[in-house]
Amino acid sequence: MIDKKEFGRRDFLKILGTTGTILSGMSLSGCSPNKQSNRNRSVEGTGGAPTGTMTYRTNPNTGDKVSILGYGCMRWPMTKDENGKDIVDQEKVNELVDHAIKHGVNFFDTAPVYLQGQSEAATGIALKRHPREKFFISTKMSNPRIPDFKQSVEMYRNSLKNLQVDYLDYYLLHNLGKSIESFNERFIDNGLLDFLLQEREAGRIRNLGWSFHGDQKVFDHVLNLGVKWDFVLIQLNYVDWRHADPGRNVNAEYLYNELAKRNIPVNVMEPLLGGRLSKMNDHLVARLKQRRPEQSVASWAFRFAGHWPGVLTVLSGMTYKEHLVDNLKTYSPLEPLTDDELDFLEETAQLYKKYPTIPCNDCKYCMPCPYGIDIPGILLHYNKCVNEGNVPKDSQDPNYRKARRAYLVSYDRTVEKLRQADHCTSCGQCNEHCPQRINIPREIERIDKFIEQLKQETL
Repeated sequence: MIDKKEFGRRDFLKILGTTGTILSGMSLSGCSPNKQSNRNRSVEGTGGAPTGTMTYRTNPNTGDKVSILGYGCMRWPMTKDENGKDIVDQEKVNELVDHAIKHGVNFFDTAPVYLQGQSEAATGIALKRHPREKFFISTKMSNPRIPDFKQSVEMYRNSLKNLQVDYLDYYLLHNLGKSIESFNERFIDNGLLDFLLQEREAGRIRNLGWSFHGDQKVFDHVLNLGVKWDFVLIQLNYVDWRHADPGRNVNAEYLYNELAKRNIPVNVMEPLLGGRLSKMNDHLVARLKQRRPEQSVASWAFRFAGHWPGVLTVLSGMTYKEHLVDNLKTYSPLEPLTDDELDFLEETAQLYKKYPTIPCNDCKYCMPCPYGIDIPGILLHYNKCVNEGNVPKDSQDPNYRKARRAYLVSYDRTVEKLRQADHCTSCGQCNEHCPQRINIPREIERIDKFIEQLKQETL
């Protein structure tokens, strides 16, 4: 049960369960974008992390000693080329990889679709500078749009080429869960799974597994297919453990236990729920900081993800060195959660679910939008303002004027005019690519309507 002394009536009054509404009695400054652009932030100048104390887990199939902290290569730092195009900042990627390896990280996870096709090559360049035995590389068969056998095999071989390796330590069937029919089309009917099993037999794939978002029937079907799966990648965090959004995912407690029963190692994605568990409502942040003032809010989520003994590695997309350093501190070594702390996080999860945020994890699978809409930018800006109390319920809110101005000003600064919600045509092309099963056009339309009400002062 939630401690009423710790979470009183005034705090509950700040929470509204209806999507799109929250009282605006908190700081008005947090909705503003960072003064320093993400693009310009350096990986230099952050504090030291411990060395020689990383927690490792042993893969029961291969004996690999895998760092509990895995590097998710979905969010490498970006810069602009001479033509203004977004490209990976290779120099910063190299620095981050070097620092990670120096401090014990040996697992790197990428995919052909990450960073609009740039991640594998950038990761390969950075890792090529280190002995092959220093790291394990994981990538994926990302073929939902091209289930054709020949094109899929070409994608697999391009991964080897881009990563500059002769074999892949961990290879995944990417993003299963939409339907059994979709799984069959992508991997069974075209003979692709048989091909990948042959590649494993030949040693070019050392561990074969799959990642999952979506329908439990698909999870159960693939798990019981009669194939020896070496590992499975699931979304696991203290909210999704028992409170996964119906229709979008399955409770991680069920997924983990089914895999543990079969002694299948678990790799973890979304330990921070797409960053949302490090950017929660101010009240929840204060609640966690009160319990462990010296530890980051994110450290709670990473301790939870690593707590379970069947977890082989926990992936984190660390764009900046301060993120890497903080996670290194959490896992060097990992301090398991106590029973009391597990109960505390379950209570926190219950409270978190009362806040009406949109479950966007900034994966950018929905991008590029054919009409140029900055889908993640719009959704994440809304979430940030919800968490910081800057989404007014109506014009009767005491802080309506300040909240209105804060939202509109920060929105214009965060999302370019031509890429804002009012340019969405509701074509729906983005929906089929969202692993979180968000009805993106509906959410964009709702936010656009809210913004128009703020502009016209008709809320």
